Amino acid sequence: MRGIVLAGGTGTRLHPVTRAVSKQLLPVYDKPMIYYPISVLMLAGIREILVITTPHDREQFERLLGDGAQWGVRIDYAVQPSPDGLAQAFLIGADHLAGGPAALVLGDNIFYGHGIGDTFTESVATVERDGGCTLFGYRVSDPERYGVAILDRDGTLVDIEEKPEKPRSNLAVTGLYLYDPDVVELAGRLQPSARGELEITDLNRVYLQRQQARLVDLGRGAAWLDTGTQDAMLEATQFVQVLQHRQGITIACLEEVAMRRGYITAEQALVLGEEMGKSGYADYLRRTAREFLEMGTLP
Repeated sequence: MRGIVLAGGTGTRLHPVTRAVSKQLLPVYDKPMIYYPISVLMLAGIREILVITTPHDREQFERLLGDGAQWGVRIDYAVQPSPDGLAQAFLIGADHLAGGPAALVLGDNIFYGHGIGDTFTESVATVERDGGCTLFGYRVSDPERYGVAILDRDGTLVDIEEKPEKPRSNLAVTGLYLYDPDVVELAGRLQPSARGELEITDLNRVYLQRQQARLVDLGRGAAWLDTGTQDAMLEATQFVQVLQHRQGITIACLEEVAMRRGYITAEQALVLGEEMGKSGYADYLRRTAREFLEMGTLP
């Protein structure tokens, strides 16, 4: 499976700051926002990643991320000239996907939780084996802001409503989607919505009609944060800060993820940490790499 990070859009809800810089390049505590969705793909075992951004911002993403070799992955780039819908990502990324299954993660989404990497890895394997699509649900207090999943008594996904005025569920569909190889063809058949976009909910409904859509409830032990507004950005920063300080970890440290997945060695991770200088992020990476070298394992 290959991955796509959709990091386009104009970020109008964060103006004026996003008039000068892409939303996904803004910091969420100690690292750029885009590190978080990239870490999700890497945790799921996905090593070929396409970053879709705007023509104006592409160069900045390339300068930040490079080709991904430092993390043992491959990162390519494509442009979405205008924000014409999330499902358009599959048409833009068709060559990248090369007829195979796809993972799409939104560039402003943060996922965290014990064992969540295993959950994503198992879900990737399910789609690769059984086809269809897998969505991820998370219970929220304001479901009217999201696509909402409706489950029957057996926990089977039976309907998806987009920003309903009277939600029948508080289970929001998060910004991570896994699809079989049919996704490019199906996205190409979609008709633009009333707002002129190719809607991801319409694509998910196609899989639902084919009885090929499943939903994984991330449960109470996970955290999902959508950083699309100033308040949400602040909440995400506070969440990451408190958790990292309390537990002595760094969320979405791409070098650590790469080291744990075996994409790079601990020696390579240590060199990367040494090259970063004196930041708290670099201190954590160096400490973690040294622990691995001394003990031969990581907690």
